[in-house]
Amino acid sequence: MDYQWYPGHMTKARRMMEENIGLVDLVIELTDARIPMSSRNPDIDKLSANKARILVMTKADLADPARTATFQKYFEDKGWMVAAVDARTRKSNDKIRAYVEKACSAKRERDKRRGIVGRPLRAMVVGIPNVGKSTFINSFAGKASAKTGNKPGVTRGKQWIRLNKNLELLDTPGILWPRFEDRQVGINLALTGAIRQELLEEQELSLELLNFLQREYPSLLTDKYAPEEKWDLPMDSAELLTKIAEARKLLRTGGEPDYQRASKLVLDDFRNGKTGRITLETPPADDPETAAGSPEAARAQGTAGGAKAAATGGEESE
Repeated sequence: MDYQWYPGHMTKARRMMEENIGLVDLVIELTDARIPMSSRNPDIDKLSANKARILVMTKADLADPARTATFQKYFEDKGWMVAAVDARTRKSNDKIRAYVEKACSAKRERDKRRGIVGRPLRAMVVGIPNVGKSTFINSFAGKASAKTGNKPGVTRGKQWIRLNKNLELLDTPGILWPRFEDRQVGINLALTGAIRQELLEEQELSLELLNFLQREYPSLLTDKYAPEEKWDLPMDSAELLTKIAEARKLLRTGGEPDYQRASKLVLDDFRNGKTGRITLETPPADDPETAAGSPEAARAQGTAGGAKAAATGGEESE
């Protein structure tokens, strides 16, 4: 199955971001810690060129902590300011506020030299659907300022949220890009719920997940679904789904495995963290697209704009 999803409202959302990018001093990009590469929209790099940037890896409480640390170092080595967070808590808020001030320090100095006092910094919060933007904003603001929901497409229009006298956030709708060139990216987005579930073949998707878990997290599989048995892994994923259905007594009339219910169970357990803390990918050895959108790339461009962005932490916003 080809996993693609780009409804019409995303075109409108992208246009809205283009129209408002000049109003902000900073872009806070949210990415899912379980798929830090697949959940980075390449269009955001183009929209945010020469802006100060912070990368926030959400849902870190669901991700493999060792892989999260590896990804954090990967992005930091490229020049990013990175925070891995559980957006439902406020534990990382001070760190992110410090990043905001650091990223916009040159902006503050320019305002000071011009005699501009008291103008708040403006940050645009961007990311793919269901990455947790509204939850992050509500936690960061300390109040329920943005709509939240455990499904893609909750935020459909822009929302300005004033956190305090020093910072305003622009919440934007989650947007994907028109086509995933890498099929695995589509699979990863589908597995984590960035694509509407009703569009998917759940059984096929669950088999993809079971294939991955057998390779990377076999002990989590057996601990979750057969703690008293010794399954001989790896095995054919269809056979494994049958065993899970039987172990959980998900059976149809006559004792046949109910593959639909078993598939839904496997996917829901993964998405809710009940299978364990799992990350679906590892940092690439060399990723040109990520490098192209990093602050490090701005320094390497050799252009006046790139040098200015690297030196000041972002484009000046009037």
